[in-house]
Amino acid sequence: MPRDPKHDPLFEPIPVGPKVLKNRFYQTAQCNGAGSDRPGMQAAHRAVKAEGGWASLCTEYCSVHPETDATPYISTRLWDDIDVINLRHMCDSVHAHGALAAVELWYGGGGTVGPCYESRAIPRAAGNYPAEGPSWVYCAEADEDDIRDLIRIYCDAAKRAEQAGFDIIYLYAADSFLPLQFLMPFNNKRTDKYGGSLANRSRFTIETLTAMKKAVGEHSAIAIRFTNDGLEGPGKVEAHDEGLKFIELVHGEGLADLWDLKIGTGFENGEDLASSRFQGSNHQLPFMGGVKSVIGDVPLVCVGHLTSPDEMAANIVNGHYDIIGATRASIADPFLPRKVDEGRLDDIRECIGCNMCVSRWEIAGHAQIVCTQNATTMEEYRRGWHPEKFAPAADPCSVLVVGAGPAGMECARVLGERGYDVHLREATAEIGGHLKDVQRYPGLAEWGRITSYRQIQLDKLDTVEVHTGVGFMSSDDILTYGADKVVLAVGSDWAGDGFNGYTLTGLPGADASLPQFATPEQVMAGKAIGERVVVVEGEGFITGIAMAEMLRDQGKEVSVVTFLDSTAPYLVYTTEGRNLARMMHEKAITEYALHWIEKLEVGNTVKLTMYYMLRDGPKRGGPNPGGLPRAASSEASVLECDTVVLSTARVPRTSLYTELKARHSEWAKEGLQAVYRVGDCHAPRLIPEAIFDGHRLAREFESDNPQQPLAYLRERPIWGQSPPS
Repeated sequence: MPRDPKHDPLFEPIPVGPKVLKNRFYQTAQCNGAGSDRPGMQAAHRAVKAEGGWASLCTEYCSVHPETDATPYISTRLWDDIDVINLRHMCDSVHAHGALAAVELWYGGGGTVGPCYESRAIPRAAGNYPAEGPSWVYCAEADEDDIRDLIRIYCDAAKRAEQAGFDIIYLYAADSFLPLQFLMPFNNKRTDKYGGSLANRSRFTIETLTAMKKAVGEHSAIAIRFTNDGLEGPGKVEAHDEGLKFIELVHGEGLADLWDLKIGTGFENGEDLASSRFQGSNHQLPFMGGVKSVIGDVPLVCVGHLTSPDEMAANIVNGHYDIIGATRASIADPFLPRKVDEGRLDDIRECIGCNMCVSRWEIAGHAQIVCTQNATTMEEYRRGWHPEKFAPAADPCSVLVVGAGPAGMECARVLGERGYDVHLREATAEIGGHLKDVQRYPGLAEWGRITSYRQIQLDKLDTVEVHTGVGFMSSDDILTYGADKVVLAVGSDWAGDGFNGYTLTGLPGADASLPQFATPEQVMAGKAIGERVVVVEGEGFITGIAMAEMLRDQGKEVSVVTFLDSTAPYLVYTTEGRNLARMMHEKAITEYALHWIEKLEVGNTVKLTMYYMLRDGPKRGGPNPGGLPRAASSEASVLECDTVVLSTARVPRTSLYTELKARHSEWAKEGLQAVYRVGDCHAPRLIPEAIFDGHRLAREFESDNPQQPLAYLRERPIWGQSPPS
């Protein structure tokens, strides 16, 4: 169907210096874990977005010199000609689809990344101070000779970027990195011409941009990514004070062909990537007031978890921005612009703001990102997956998928796209599995898009029948159903006895069949909960913290006991850790981290005896048969409560698979060829991994054993072969 005219502003071309963007969809800088060392993955990930209609694709932060080495985190680099060769592949791949390629030149100084663990170099910066992230890493104050050398380093990298084919070359002046360190009084205590007044503190950025423009500005657009509000008050940068004044100074020099604005520095850099739990769409707009009146016709790109084409177009029409930065939206759906252009809005795989993409990079540094909504993310090269294209099944058969949770929905969808005759059977009245509870957790309503997108796609597939409200299928039901193959996706349950990953046993006295105990499923189903609640948290992800916040919002007195370092530690990597800590403080939720439970005694109340996990002495002695080789301690404390919520661990529902395997001799008689399992009934995992599991099995359904993944391409140097020069 044709494009809705209200979205026409999103498809107007716009000049950026000597280049032209074909539309207003822009993937701003985005880490993906490929860097310069995995050029196939880097190029394919960006290229599929270019194919999907994005007008420009930017690398992650790109190191300009060994002095700014992010190891163990993976970033692109432009240190030498090998990097030029590898990144040229990305540029060529993006250009093949009519899009522009952008690169974000980065020097960390004393910023949150850049400890130089590989290069072992000493970064230079505006002063002598420890880095905001690894505080044991120090930078050296740059004198004026050093500053001239730093500007040269930027220009050398810009020239390499131009050789690689980049159309837009950034100076990264955000997130507490070098240009911002010169700008912010918090970092800059200098008394020379680079310190003191705003004009002096802006001098380093202006001189660097001037040199870059002279070096490559004839053929390349020069962009600046700038944090115009650090969200940390005076001493950093504030939008309506020095943030706007700095923009005015730089614009007055005519140096930037594109402004790319964001919020947050250092300890608050997660606010730029704010999850949907804490911030809605377009949340950065209030910080951008007055910018367009200063920069005039120079294009402005901004971000802020924009997922709705209506809201994107409104920002353009209302003159807030010129270009829509929608990077997480581009991961969730690389074909979003094309779908808008073709009027297929209900086919958009809308970002849910869960930040699982961010978490994978943050937790491992060298691992490629993942996406809850889009299982093909970073699999474009190594597995050859395309988000919109599916290899037709050579010999379609009938497949029964049992369970319509995340893995089952995705598996049925992909099998249906490939032409298999699929029956998706769900015991309850609606598809979604445990997501039906998750989307009711505080702040997680957007996670319902996981189900709604798949519901729409399943409804469109003639190859898939969805049957809901059918009750739990038995092994007899499955054997006699008539399907050629079966995929079990029946999920998992929270352990009713407090089984946990620390002791690999239940908790003494825990029993969710009693009124004093509840699993998260029971809480969501309406089981009566007393006024004083202890949430026993062993998962480390969303559920324990959700139980605590939800029950506190109901007026309960809530404590959390966890053997982990903190409640929900995984959510530090989704950039939510600081705000969750603020929430717990604001709502007076008591936390007992690094504590676990000796016993639970039920009477008129529940007496919970807990102990500090490191209560034994720090010095280790020799062997102690039957005991610990440390000074033992029996120190413990008691909490009294009315209800204990057991969010300790999930137990896969394995019985159906076990029964079917035990009846293997009956399969041939019933025409059943194979039984597979995906998602949490195989092993409970994070939601994007369960969805990936269902997707992968469906993609590889014809392999000799689709239960086991096929090998994927790896990019690696081969010993004895010289690298290209």
